[in-house]
Amino acid sequence: MKIIRKLVVFWICIVLPSACNLPGYEMDLSGGESSNPVIVMAAANATPTPTPFQPVPPTPTYIPTSFPTPIPAPTDTPSAPPEPEIVEGQSRSWADYPGPTIWPDIVIPAPVGILPQPAGQINILILGSDQRPEDGGFRTDAMILATLNPNLGTVNLTSFPRDYYAYIPGWTVQRLNTAQVYGGFALTQMTFEYNFGVRPDHYVLIGMNAFKEVIDSLDGVDVQVGQTLTDWRDHYGYYTVTAGNVHMDGETALWYARSRYSTSDLVRNRRQQEVLEAIFEKLLSLNAVGRAPELYQAYIQNVTTDLSLEDIQPLLPLAAQLGDSSKIHRYAIGAGQVYNWINFSGAQVLMPIREAVIAEMRQALNSP
Repeated sequence: MKIIRKLVVFWICIVLPSACNLPGYEMDLSGGESSNPVIVMAAANATPTPTPFQPVPPTPTYIPTSFPTPIPAPTDTPSAPPEPEIVEGQSRSWADYPGPTIWPDIVIPAPVGILPQPAGQINILILGSDQRPEDGGFRTDAMILATLNPNLGTVNLTSFPRDYYAYIPGWTVQRLNTAQVYGGFALTQMTFEYNFGVRPDHYVLIGMNAFKEVIDSLDGVDVQVGQTLTDWRDHYGYYTVTAGNVHMDGETALWYARSRYSTSDLVRNRRQQEVLEAIFEKLLSLNAVGRAPELYQAYIQNVTTDLSLEDIQPLLPLAAQLGDSSKIHRYAIGAGQVYNWINFSGAQVLMPIREAVIAEMRQALNSP
């Protein structure tokens, strides 16, 4: 009983006064029968008792203070984002790009800026779509930037992994392969500029069926397979191609370029470059330079591009030099530039190591 009495006294003397002093909270201790307040006095020799728990203040989160007008949600015919003036070597800030309309799960990195390039250099982005005939949407699971330098007589091929976690201006941070379907080539240009320091001049987009048709029209291509691959192939089961020179028809070349069950996205990028080089070599063997107008008309129906025949003709002297394979240089945003990360939805993506990405891009762009 003594213990119970002590608890009652504690409750009256300590707990009730504390409750009455909560901000915005008042307690009527009179039971409604008296308007006189109840006052509890502390003992003369009482000392303050330290609060046993102090709440931790929230961790500050960086939020940019200024955003231009965001790009509206996509429509059937997305409007092109504004095109900033391109000045080589120019720095960029948040104010040069639309802010996100969906707040991402990471802090958005600052834009890279425009990396300087030699005069006369042209960048063409080659995109491979995974769109199927019955599917209205698609993603660009193959992304290769062809950097053509007529003065050096070289072509640099740079592959970008589809799962690269990039800021897509006016939208959010998402996989790189979603930019084209979300906002067309205009948004893809801006995305590459923001994340890689280069704004592609032109693009070529080809779907899976068109890819097979082009290669079959060439009677196949001879691919220099860098490493033996064994992977699942529909209607074949586990299928193997051995390292070395392998002749492939359109279906085999598509399987080889897209297969990823037994290998990573980064290894697949290397195989895509091998197939692309094989197509270059086959076209040259067919005198593609001399037959450029004829071949352009034959293949323009198989691809989506902003390249006209007038755009291509000044590049033909460079194309004639590509029979020398030493003129074709390969680069990739790969294992040394990214690391695996799980995003907010539980999906695995590739998080960039910014300094390493920029170093690789400087080499690929012949950046001084």
